[in-house]
Amino acid sequence: MSHRPLPGRRSVLRGSLAASAALTLPGALGAAPAFALSGRPRADWGVQAGDVTADSGLVWVRADRPARMVVETSATESFRDPRRWQGPLLGADTDFTGTTRLRGLPPGEQIHYRVLLTDPDDPRRAGEPVTGTFRTAAARRRQGVRFVWSGDLAGQGWGINESIGGYRIFDAMAKLDPDFFLCSGDNIYADGPIKPTATLPDGDVYRNVTTEEKSHVAVTLADFRGNFRYNLLDAALRRFNAQVPNIVQWDDHEVRNNWYPGEVIGSGTPYPAGTRLDDLALRARQAFSEYFPVSTLSGRPDGRIHRVVHHGPLLDVFVLDMRTYRDANSPDDRTTDPQGILGAEQLEWLKRELTRSRAAWKVIAADMPLGLVVPDGVEGRPNFEAVAQGDPGAPLGRELQIAELLRFIKHRRITGMLWLTADVHHTSAQHYDPSRAAFKDFEPFWEFVSGPLNAGAFPASALDGTFGPDRVFVKAPSVANVSPAEGYQFFGEVDIDGDSGELTVRLREQDGTVLFTKTLQPGRVGQ
Repeated sequence: MSHRPLPGRRSVLRGSLAASAALTLPGALGAAPAFALSGRPRADWGVQAGDVTADSGLVWVRADRPARMVVETSATESFRDPRRWQGPLLGADTDFTGTTRLRGLPPGEQIHYRVLLTDPDDPRRAGEPVTGTFRTAAARRRQGVRFVWSGDLAGQGWGINESIGGYRIFDAMAKLDPDFFLCSGDNIYADGPIKPTATLPDGDVYRNVTTEEKSHVAVTLADFRGNFRYNLLDAALRRFNAQVPNIVQWDDHEVRNNWYPGEVIGSGTPYPAGTRLDDLALRARQAFSEYFPVSTLSGRPDGRIHRVVHHGPLLDVFVLDMRTYRDANSPDDRTTDPQGILGAEQLEWLKRELTRSRAAWKVIAADMPLGLVVPDGVEGRPNFEAVAQGDPGAPLGRELQIAELLRFIKHRRITGMLWLTADVHHTSAQHYDPSRAAFKDFEPFWEFVSGPLNAGAFPASALDGTFGPDRVFVKAPSVANVSPAEGYQFFGEVDIDGDSGELTVRLREQDGTVLFTKTLQPGRVGQ
């Protein structure tokens, strides 16, 4: 292995915090800011970095009042000779959040940053700086790449339980010193109220941190913003955000369970009858754009979520949006379906970007799995939420679009593809092979599932045989909605060796224990 011989991110951050506490902030801001005892902006929600590439990245913060965001970066934790980045004014129109784009960064280097919030009317009055760190992608293969992924946070009523360490899975992920974290969706559960307590099967009581916005389903923009703030109450998540940059996508629970464009809610739900999901989605998307640093979206909720994040010569991450452009959930048995789960335009975008990619590995980050059956809960003739509908025959409905994509990848001889996802609240590894499939015009590939991060765990989903999946590993509970206190919380790790180019996937439990390992070889169309 030739993974970078850099200091651990946690020790680097500790040094940054200690150095920052002793600084009076040098002249990048002019005269030293006056740290007034009161009335200065605060950044109690921590910092985040996102969509980091070889020469760029985004830094996020939230203030407690109107403030100017200023970012300083340095190659060292002492912040000698820092580079200064003027950020936006933070105000009520963005819930006092803001993102600053950093460009022209050196590749393959540890970047130390600190965020200062200054009084908009007096830049000498600044709050205490908040520090973070990230590594830019390497320009050469030898440095290697390591990242972690998962999804599903604070679902099914299981929120921050400080008696079990809160969102402790983030501490386990941080110990691996990853280059970034890929969150596969369901960052919040806007449709999932969190009560102060819940009784576990053994009679113990699960105790949640609660807030007003999490006491009911999210309807207003303030409700959605409050859902994102809720997660940032967790100390482990704030520590992680300051140490590991993220690549974030969304799925249904950022709005409502199993939602699709054009859906209208009837009576008998917590929502007012006649609620248009498109209206809720607009509010959710705005809050999402405010609370995550996303290169195509930050500061503009009309931007798109699907994108490619280039992480040096070894890796491109193709972040899909399987929610915004999908057709309605249905029995999914149509023989034609041009819209599918991606929409025609996103499908063409994905084909084009895969063709352009020169990275050794092409990770397709999907909101939902391909061959796992996810029903929509309708009685009688059920609707389906993901791609598969349980018919093992020729592609139908949304499977038609995936078949078109897989055929394209085969005939263009696109190498190094694998799929990562979450959504189903258990962990598994599926190998897809045309020799087992009803549809045969594709090359073999792997799909790995992880999650939840902190939500109810559920039994393994049924498989659909259309693309020939073989589930070679699964760990899932035998009953539904197992709490985080009882285990079954998972994340995955991907480690690409800089010398050999081999990619190793490890499925891990919440404490970091390895459950399953698979190593793939570079340069192959299928394996």
